[in-house]
Amino acid sequence: METWAVIAKNLPEHARNRIHTDDGAREAGYPAALVAGVTVYAYLTHVAATTWGLDWVRGGVADVAFRAPVLAGDLVVCHPTEVDTALEVAATVDGDTRATARFALADGASPAVADGEQLAPLHVTLTEEWEGYGRRAGDDLELYDEAGVVHPAVWPALANSVVHQQLARGSWIHTRSRVRHHHAAPVGAQATVEAAVIRRFGTRAGERALLDVRITAADRLVAVLEHEAIVSLAR
Repeated sequence: METWAVIAKNLPEHARNRIHTDDGAREAGYPAALVAGVTVYAYLTHVAATTWGLDWVRGGVADVAFRAPVLAGDLVVCHPTEVDTALEVAATVDGDTRATARFALADGASPAVADGEQLAPLHVTLTEEWEGYGRRAGDDLELYDEAGVVHPAVWPALANSVVHQQLARGSWIHTRSRVRHHHAAPVGAQATVEAAVIRRFGTRAGERALLDVRITAADRLVAVLEHEAIVSLAR
């Protein structure tokens, strides 16, 4: 329950989405490269994992919303507040809230599979860019390396891979996720990401898509997400 701070940065693989490059961000009206939402989420999880350890990684829940951009080089300060049995964490830059998350231990079963537009499954091996994700992004918690499991930010990052490969048209922005953990996943496991678009809708910022995402690794369900992104930015 201590305030934690980190200098935000983008990982090389995020340049696949031009919003995470200076040129692409300026094309979209931002001053410089936006830091990936999943990286900001990785910073927010530091407090939950410090508080509950592997219990949260194996069976916790999270609800994260990205409210304003974080730019590369920003000092992100994560402020935790205990609310009943949950933790609410705000990520601020210069005192302004850029993202918020609510974390708790397991609160029941995941919702049933939602009907929608089925997308092609994604099959990945949890190595290379998925291994040590949090450490490379700046989360210095040693819990994951010691336990030999992938960082929980990998789950929305995998959902983002589905968005990028199958839904996005040009630069796009991850806006929020609700995540339910079922198990931790060992580094090197084979993972499958199954997703369906359950809603598409327009906003002033552009076209959004809401996905139901289910991730299995090592032959068992590890995470279920409700995942939202702006898949086509308004011009």
